[in-house]
Amino acid sequence: MKFATYITNNILTYGSVVETENGLMFTDVGTDHGKDLTYWIEADKMDELKSIAKALDPKYNESEIEYQVPILMGEKIICIGVNYAKRNAEYKDNSDAPKYPSVFLRYLDSFVGHNQNMVRPPESDKLDYEGEIVIVIGKGGRRIPKDKALSHIAGLTLMNEGTLRDWVRHAKFNVTQGKNFDKSGVIGPWMMTPDEISDYTNLSIQTRVNGEVRQDDNTSNLMFPFDYIISYLSTFMTLKPGDMISTGTPNGAGARFDPPIYLKPGDVVEVEAAGVGVLKNGVEDEVL
Repeated sequence: MKFATYITNNILTYGSVVETENGLMFTDVGTDHGKDLTYWIEADKMDELKSIAKALDPKYNESEIEYQVPILMGEKIICIGVNYAKRNAEYKDNSDAPKYPSVFLRYLDSFVGHNQNMVRPPESDKLDYEGEIVIVIGKGGRRIPKDKALSHIAGLTLMNEGTLRDWVRHAKFNVTQGKNFDKSGVIGPWMMTPDEISDYTNLSIQTRVNGEVRQDDNTSNLMFPFDYIISYLSTFMTLKPGDMISTGTPNGAGARFDPPIYLKPGDVVEVEAAGVGVLKNGVEDEVL
């Protein structure tokens, strides 16, 4: 089942996504039951949430809602860098397979929801796209064994991990600046629960810019698969329900073209992956 967080009639709520002959419709769980998606995940009551959602009639069509980031109350957004083998090979000066994953953090303010514009700041014209599959943590834990790691997944969502390429190089050892400009990335459109996923090691991912395929790969080519990532991260941090882990982007980002092709206002980016759906966003300049 798929669950979206959205605003309608100036009210923040959430519900299931229902495919109908007239397009997507959305139930409204939040109005009658309160809470948010993170509550049900943390309380280990996702089955109860599904039952509630199934009993509700769809209330809103897509034109009546404004998508938000699906998980608004998670503690951490953790990103894995350079995880697809072909992406690693783009770094010709240091393309040996890494021993451990590269890890950095992002903040919720640096993201918008599906169908909203990612924002290019006045400090840089080098805004780039990165299509990624995102793990939403269900059951938390510390030092999670690899063979039990997949049972800690509450669902998957998608990310366009917008990056200001010149700002990731402002310092010698970190990328935080270029990864955290306000509203520079996108997460959504919703969270899909694990019962719709048969094999985490065989999920396709594709990124399109203005209809042109720029990234196209499969999780079978990850150097660090989902179970390893969860186990590794939980070695040094406590993973908590609602935490999101972005699992890396394939090769083909705009910075790797010659000359580079960065995003500009009016561009449309689509990330399609894992059977989750299509995460779509436009681009606009920040209004000062």
